[in-house]
Amino acid sequence: MCTVCGCGDARLAGADHHHPEGHHHHGHSHDHDHSHDHLHFGSGPAGVSVGGMSQSRLIEVETDILAKNDAHATGNRRVLRALGIYAINLVSSPGSGKTTLLCKTIEMLGTTPLAVIEGDQQTENDADRIRATGAPAIQINTGKGCHLDGHMVGHAMDHLALKPGSFLFIENVGNLVCPAAFDLGEDAKVAILSVTEGEDKPLKYPDMFTAAKLAIMNKVDLAPHTDADLDAYEANLRRVNPLIQILRVSARTGEGMEGWIRWLKAQHAAKTLAKAG
Repeated sequence: MCTVCGCGDARLAGADHHHPEGHHHHGHSHDHDHSHDHLHFGSGPAGVSVGGMSQSRLIEVETDILAKNDAHATGNRRVLRALGIYAINLVSSPGSGKTTLLCKTIEMLGTTPLAVIEGDQQTENDADRIRATGAPAIQINTGKGCHLDGHMVGHAMDHLALKPGSFLFIENVGNLVCPAAFDLGEDAKVAILSVTEGEDKPLKYPDMFTAAKLAIMNKVDLAPHTDADLDAYEANLRRVNPLIQILRVSARTGEGMEGWIRWLKAQHAAKTLAKAG
């Protein structure tokens, strides 16, 4: 858990937030003070001083950080709901194929309005790939930070021309630990899992898969060339989250992608219906 590690503090982590020219404000207020009181500490037994702080103080700092994040996430969610936007937080370990999946998704959604927030520690490589599809994208470089938080996403939303009734895809930093704890204001976390990662990945990182509404088993075209057991993947996913939905997909070949597009459209329609009701 990195809720006290400093990775969400731009001053400590060296975060560099890249935004395109022009601002688009939604009438919501974010406190862009970037001062989240994140600090670097180790762990230790209760009552023992760790990094100059007691365990109880560590818990207090962690609670404060999450509370501040949740306040930003609530603001983001309020804006997204008012605009009728369905927001997806894409989470995975590095190399799972998130960006390839997202590029294919944009292609298949065609003229459906959407925008993308890209999270990486360095470079704009992934945002450039998204922009090449014609979709608007904004890059957040977190420096040493290992996840996006509600404040960063809200700041990015301020600089995106979000269209009512659209999709907002948030591609989080590749990490299966920290993003599980940070609400961004999204409607759903979608965990992407490459079939080459090992069937025990959900058991090793249960918090992420417990938080996810949908798991996408990507790169299924590689399964015949490995010893991957897709049924074991699904069994382990349901072991940590009995309610999780699962799709088998290959973003490279297009296998299973129609099911993913149907899921997205159904979720968006359900949110629209709930708002109308």
